[in-house]
Amino acid sequence: MKDAPDGGAIFEFAAAKINLALHVTGRRGDGYHLLDSLVTFADIGDRLTFLPSDTDRFTLSGRFGDDLPHHDDIRTGNLVLKARNRLREEAVGAGAAAGPVHIHLEKNLPPAAGIGGGSADAAAVLRGLGRLWQPGLDAEALARVALSLGADVPMCLASRPLVARGIGDIIVPATGFPRLDLVLANPLLPLATPAVFAALENRHNPPLSIEAQAPADASEWTALVRESRNDLQLPASRIAPAVHGVLDALSSAGASLVRMSGSGATCFGLFADVDSAKAAADRLAHARPDWFVAATTTLAEGDDDHD
Repeated sequence: MKDAPDGGAIFEFAAAKINLALHVTGRRGDGYHLLDSLVTFADIGDRLTFLPSDTDRFTLSGRFGDDLPHHDDIRTGNLVLKARNRLREEAVGAGAAAGPVHIHLEKNLPPAAGIGGGSADAAAVLRGLGRLWQPGLDAEALARVALSLGADVPMCLASRPLVARGIGDIIVPATGFPRLDLVLANPLLPLATPAVFAALENRHNPPLSIEAQAPADASEWTALVRESRNDLQLPASRIAPAVHGVLDALSSAGASLVRMSGSGATCFGLFADVDSAKAAADRLAHARPDWFVAATTTLAEGDDDHD
């Protein structure tokens, strides 16, 4: 994101994370699930502003700003503030100043929606405060901080098409991945990720069908998307049967492929081009004004940051 002309404010975009495929391949002894996930990022998301301040401040706006906590309790607090606190600890430990900051979050994505909203916000904090505080952390140290905040945060820190494995800590760029035109739809029914994993019956499923060499071009990547799956879709729909209705609505709107993203309840529909995606989103939003509906074009591998 571009900074303000006076250089006082720093801006970061927290792009929605779309799990195009999510295969649950096992479970470690400590309870963490092993995943194979194909991820890309959308041109919609939250926006964060960082300003030096006399005291720490946190303010919220946006459609979903009122739905989030304003505190930094270790268990129930806002992940934005947890990320601020963790990065401050690392910065001070490295001998850097990490002064008070006013963080403003424009919350445009629904929470607990399977599109990485909180994780993307936390990653944006690491990027934004990294520029403001200049803590001098190398990429490895920053990656450790990101993983300590949640399995999705390292992916969101990258904010590029990627394949994530392990518990989300093994990240490989999806070289040659194309832009996709999608419609996202969520019935504004929050789904807690732990509850969805708890409802999963089989935790040892086949991985993504990527052999020794990853797909080389857009058509191969698209074919991989189509032949993959989301192993959390069935348990999520058992908890929230409304997921079935969202998938059906996207199919009826003309999507060539429909699937739930992450742990839900956001679902995506794949469309042939941006115009057909926008038209479908308009129709669906008119029919279901109580839902979150958005047309989006995802990043291709190698795209620049959002303006």
